[in-house]
Order: sequence, then C-alpha cells, then structure tokens
Amino acid sequence: MTVDLLTFGESMVSLRSAGPLASGGTLNMQVAGAESNVAIGIARLGHSAAWAGVVGADPHGEFIQAQLRGEGVQLHHTVHPGRSTGVMFLEQRTADLSRAFYYRAGSAGSTISRGHIAAALDRGARILHLTGITAALSPEARDAVEYAAERAAAEGILVSVDVNYRSKLWPREQAREVLAPLARHATIVIASDDELDLIAPARARSGAAGHAADEASAAECLLEAGVREVVVKRGAAGAAVHTREGFLEAPALAVTSVDTVGAGDAFTAGYLSALLDGDDVAGRLARGILAGAFAVSTRGDWEGFPRRGELALLDAARGSTHR
Repeated sequence: MTVDLLTFGESMVSLRSAGPLASGGTLNMQVAGAESNVAIGIARLGHSAAWAGVVGADPHGEFIQAQLRGEGVQLHHTVHPGRSTGVMFLEQRTADLSRAFYYRAGSAGSTISRGHIAAALDRGARILHLTGITAALSPEARDAVEYAAERAAAEGILVSVDVNYRSKLWPREQAREVLAPLARHATIVIASDDELDLIAPARARSGAAGHAADEASAAECLLEAGVREVVVKRGAAGAAVHTREGFLEAPALAVTSVDTVGAGDAFTAGYLSALLDGDDVAGRLARGILAGAFAVSTRGDWEGFPRRGELALLDAARGSTHR
C-alpha cells in the first residue's frame, strides 16, 4: 500500500543527560535519527509514513521498534544478529550548549543496503525523503541512497533530499562528491545556508562573494539542474524557499527555545506535510516554521513535534500573550 512518505537511515538510542556527563547522574533514553524524526513528524500531522532501516538484536533495537510503531510509523526493517544498535550520548553541558558523543561505528544501522530499501519502494510512496547522514554511514548505505534516488525519480516519486551534513561522519569534500550528483534526481533540496555548497553544481561555488550571494547562486544552479524547490533552513532567522517562480522567506516564530535538537527535522516534516496537503509554497513554509517552533520549545529529538490538531496552539498562545 502506497504511503505518503518513505524514508530510511539509521535510528539510534540517545542517552541524554541534564548536565555534564563526567559528573554522572541520570540518563534518559530516547530514539534519535533524522530520518525517523521526519517520519514521526509526518505521522503526527496525519499522514502515512514508513521508515526502513537495520537495528541490532538487542534491547536498544527493540526500543526503537516499539517507539516508532507507537508513533504510527510503518516499519520496513531488518534485525542484524551480529551487530549492535548505534548509541549516542547527548550532554547538556550548559543551558545554551549541548554536545553529542557517538558510538555508531560498525553499527547495525550502517549495514543498510539497496536490498532493504528496494522492498520498501516496491510498495510505493508519494515522497521519498533522503538525508546526507545515511550516505555517510558506509559504502553500502551510500549505494542505497543513490539507488533509491534514481529509482524514485524514474518512477515519478517526489524526491526530497536534506543535506544534513555531519562533520563527525565525513569531511566536506567527500560529502560534496557524494551529494552533488543527487541533485539531478531531487525534486526538493533542503539545506542550511552553510550546506548548499555541498549539493549545488560546482559553478555555483566559484567566485560568489558573501553569504547571501552564495545562497542565491547555489539555489539558481540547483533550479537550473532540475530541482523544483530549494528550501533553506536558517534556524532562529527563519527559512526561505527558492523556486523558478521566485523567492519567499519568512521569520521564525518568537518562542522560548529550550532544545534545538530535532528542530530542522520538525521543519522538514511540517514543510512536506503541507506539500502533501496541496498547500502553496507560503503555506508549506509557514507550517515548517510552526513545527520547528514546537520542537525548540520542548526537550527531545521529536517528543515536542506537533500533532495536526495542535498546530493552532502556538498562534493562540502567542495571541493571548500580546493582548
């Protein structure tokens, strides 16, 4: 049965501290992973979502499966008998600074291959959502991303690519070599303003003067390469969308930020949800920013993501505050 959104990648167990890890104390266990975050966000907003991946034959893998199923995400997963589920520790070092420590080398999730995603694609999807994180995990995972993007585009599936660069996984030059070719299959490219050069054609990266010029040049080249929408995440400064029809930007909502982890994934889920609903670019941008505001206002990778019936809550709360 065709789902609204299909994604795949590595989901890990995140062990969060409320203070410095070196001081000990209680750790809270949660599921972490950009791809499964987006799947959860899409499911909470009333769409069907599926996640494909590999987990270990361990309690951590069981926890991930239970959490995703509990959020209404369909699973196309494999349990690897000989490798462990990846683990990360997230330290709240200060009120404004958190640090991540990964234990994912050789994990079950890094073994994902085109065979895992082929079976999921056979069932159909309206959107295939990919991230640069998955491509960085292993040669097999990179091949799976390339295969999935090419096949989905050929089959008329909308392909969404979030650059999601992680310097702890690979250097920028290697990321650029892998991600730039994906642009020819992408319908939508999503990136932070400092990530666009990793997926834009090479000519967009030469001679640009200044940050704004870099973004405009990269977006123009991506659109010329066939990308339909270039979505730029600007964090606390909001977001923007470049299309062949023009340019639109919007500021972030003014909320109290307590945890920025997962905010970009919430934005992506909101944007793609509005796309699935048939909203125009302005509507997609607005829902993405709204979902991101929910995420930064609560703690956790995805726990604060909004449900469809909650989308009006922030506007209502902000309106009563300003009376």
